[in-house]
Amino acid sequence: MKFMIPLLMAVLPALSFAQSRPEAGQGLPSGAIPKITAVLVIQTPREGVTVQQVMAVIPDEIQATVKLYLDGKIRQWYSRGDGKGVILLVDAKTEDEARALMETLPLAKAHLMDHEYIPVGPLMPLRALNPAAFQ
Repeated sequence: MKFMIPLLMAVLPALSFAQSRPEAGQGLPSGAIPKITAVLVIQTPREGVTVQQVMAVIPDEIQATVKLYLDGKIRQWYSRGDGKGVILLVDAKTEDEARALMETLPLAKAHLMDHEYIPVGPLMPLRALNPAAFQ
């Protein structure tokens, strides 16, 4: 077990990178593909949208977003560090489910925001800590 942690620390970045490749899933064992547990949504203003346009909708957007949070549909939310939008962790099992949820929000209805959807799940290379226990 003493050698397992250093080995894992050496292999984990490579395995994580392999999971992030577009061809991930091709040639990887099914145990390497995580079950989707949430969708990360990166929301940024569309090209040409002004701060004034966004601010006109913000009161309704905040109210709708808080409701989704209180309903358990949004797990976490953050402002981007560069000030160019928000990041939401949405309780959804698919990108389509997250997209349908985001399309209910006022900024999306007004076509003011672009959205990037990233399905996420458990970090599967952690199974290497104790492979027999995670069969």
